[in-house]
Amino acid sequence: MHDIIFILAILYAFAAISLAIYGFNALLFSALFVWLRRRETHAATAEAASPESFPSVTIQLPIFNERFVVERLIKAVAAIDYPRQQLSIQVLDDSTDDTATLSRAQVAHYKAQGVNIDYVRRPNRTGYKAGALAYGLEHTPADFVAVFDADFVPPRDFLQKVMPSFANERVGLVQARWGHLNPEHSWLTMSQALMLDGHFGIEQFVRSRLGLMWNFNGSAGVWRVQAIKDSGGWGLDTVAEDLDLSYRAQLRGWQMRYLSDVVAPAEIPSLLVAFKRQQFRWAKGSIQCLRKFARPIIESPKSLFQKAQSLIHLSGYLVHPLILLLSLISLPLVLTGYISKLHLSAISIAGFGAPILFAVSQWALYPNWKHKLRHLPTIILIGPGIAVSNSWAVIEALINRNPTLFLRTPKFQVEGRDGNHHSEYSLPVDWSTWVELFFMIYSGITTQRHHHARLG
Repeated sequence: MHDIIFILAILYAFAAISLAIYGFNALLFSALFVWLRRRETHAATAEAASPESFPSVTIQLPIFNERFVVERLIKAVAAIDYPRQQLSIQVLDDSTDDTATLSRAQVAHYKAQGVNIDYVRRPNRTGYKAGALAYGLEHTPADFVAVFDADFVPPRDFLQKVMPSFANERVGLVQARWGHLNPEHSWLTMSQALMLDGHFGIEQFVRSRLGLMWNFNGSAGVWRVQAIKDSGGWGLDTVAEDLDLSYRAQLRGWQMRYLSDVVAPAEIPSLLVAFKRQQFRWAKGSIQCLRKFARPIIESPKSLFQKAQSLIHLSGYLVHPLILLLSLISLPLVLTGYISKLHLSAISIAGFGAPILFAVSQWALYPNWKHKLRHLPTIILIGPGIAVSNSWAVIEALINRNPTLFLRTPKFQVEGRDGNHHSEYSLPVDWSTWVELFFMIYSGITTQRHHHARLG
């Protein structure tokens, strides 16, 4: 029995120290952000394009069963201010429901108004979103392609602000910051908004400014077509085609720019099962890319700090199985009193890393940041709610199970506090939800026992 407890203690220390690495990195990024922001007179302020800097651009809209948001998307994109002779729009529609009818009607409507817009339908859905983007790329002569997912509403001046950043011919991608259409809809959307703000407000900003490797986020970005082709095109072997292409391009020497002041708002998933599905795909895709690029990164001529940050970036979703492991081991260590023998208090400060990063992002992005901080505790509810699902995603990526199965996140045109969850796109509660409920109860018992042990 003693040997088992000793092994559990080693596993506990391993999980705690590993999690501390990510926590301290969040603290480091928060500090670096404040330092970098003070250095910049104008924090990544975008400039409007001049008439001589209008290269040809195709806006690609990958669509699959988006009946509730497709009209909103096409309307916003058709209104983008850019010379018509240099702009084209591809509605890449793989839909199997009446979205196809709605899309065709919208394309016909705007084409009649002189908008250069085409409805593009593939013979099959090979490669899902990546396959659709690759197919569209074969049918455009444009020098650049902008990508917007169905849940986005890009501003009219998006291209005017983004395209000047391509003045350097080695810039292969320019990414804008994601905004939110419905952050106040519920506690779930509030929590997601905080997490997205931490990523876009702090992490992407710091990585891009320090020359670290980072990623295209799959939407609200513009690619140089030459960079895509030189990097091998859109990959079909992971469920994170955006992350995959980003790392291949950077390892090929292409540069990327991040514009924190150019904001494209999007709809945040308002159902827990939809949010979990989105997180599952992101977690699985990240670990797939970790497997794919760990060795090339280590063997690259980049600095030790750049390599370490790249590996931390790609492995970020490992925190979920580590949290799960830590929580499951804690109870037997508490009951046996062994946990008091582990001297890990020095790393406890790392637990403040993520909350501080989220708080700094609110301070940096919003004038009413103090008001928004009241939502910070809601993130505590998210961790147990996705730990099991994301851990399973990590396992699937590590064992290469269903490597290219792409599960879409349904959208319902939820804006502000309004919106309905239409039954046509509703998702069933899966097995992981019940396991996560057990995990939450188990964690609560562990916390209570630990508290009593300390008082005793």
